[in-house]
Amino acid sequence: MIACLGELTGEQAAKYMRSKMESSPEGVRILSERPRINSRTVDLERLKMYPEGTLGKAYSNFLVNNKVTPDSRPMVQFVEDVNIAYVIQRYREVHDLIHTTLEMSTHMLGEVTVKWVEAIQTRLPMCIGGAVFGATRLKPKHRALYRNYYLPWAIQTGNNSQFLVNVYFEKRWDQPLSELHEELRIQSFNLVKTKQPQASKDTKL
Repeated sequence: MIACLGELTGEQAAKYMRSKMESSPEGVRILSERPRINSRTVDLERLKMYPEGTLGKAYSNFLVNNKVTPDSRPMVQFVEDVNIAYVIQRYREVHDLIHTTLEMSTHMLGEVTVKWVEAIQTRLPMCIGGAVFGATRLKPKHRALYRNYYLPWAIQTGNNSQFLVNVYFEKRWDQPLSELHEELRIQSFNLVKTKQPQASKDTKL
């Protein structure tokens, strides 16, 4: 139902996303080749063999640690324009890779943080709703972390980093994540957090 809602409300945002992709050589290549991300197109066993610190290994670790699979993203069904439909499909399939790149887990704080970055960059109503209303589901002990660390970092990252849907992740498995961060202008959240006052024990995850 959430996926359907995203399709029915996201056409204008998807057009904006397509224009962002068309302004980037890497985005243009993605639109031209229309790669898919699933267990048939990505060698998941090979990803496990990449060195620690690379995008491929980080993505493999993310899938294993969070018990998720790239096959869990449904096909777009209610968008007639095939070009717009692909943009939405691409966004769905790179969502876990955005999690991986931002080094955010799938706990509620991580999900809300990623949704803020995606909302700023994609303008998808589904992402905006998830960012704004998802925060209301945070437990009281996590709200200080959200206000002081996660939300400011997400807003800064969403505004300052390059458009993440433009990244041809499949061509970058062997790239060190630190190098990718530098290229995309992403400051590590862990680095940001260490520069802040230490959270009290009752607010730790």
